[in-house]
Amino acid sequence: MISLWLPVAMCMAAIYYGAASPDPAITETIDYWLSDTLLHAGGYAVLALLTLRATARGRWAGLTGTALVTAFAISMAHGLSVEWIQMYVPTRFAEWRDVWNDAAGAAVGLGAAWAWGRMRRKSHDL
Repeated sequence: MISLWLPVAMCMAAIYYGAASPDPAITETIDYWLSDTLLHAGGYAVLALLTLRATARGRWAGLTGTALVTAFAISMAHGLSVEWIQMYVPTRFAEWRDVWNDAAGAAVGLGAAWAWGRMRRKSHDL
């Protein structure tokens, strides 16, 4: 159980650390190499996939609609909490656009996992 949820917690902590950093030099450097949109979408695609792995109990057979919805809900709750925290961090701004980018990244990641799971099942049925 810990081996499934520890990567999720570590990813969440890394996102919180980056989001709560009041040092604008860190975010300017990151934004120079990656757009804010890609950073949010990519980070939440990874978080959603790690969360899906945990909710599916580490098995492709556990990839159910419930596991997908739960992984998305957990990822979005985290994204909303990050934006809420940023309201209180000097030099940072809470933005709805960031929440939408988080949701888009999580949806793309989970959609890819769902499609991969369907292909795996079909190839095993042959």
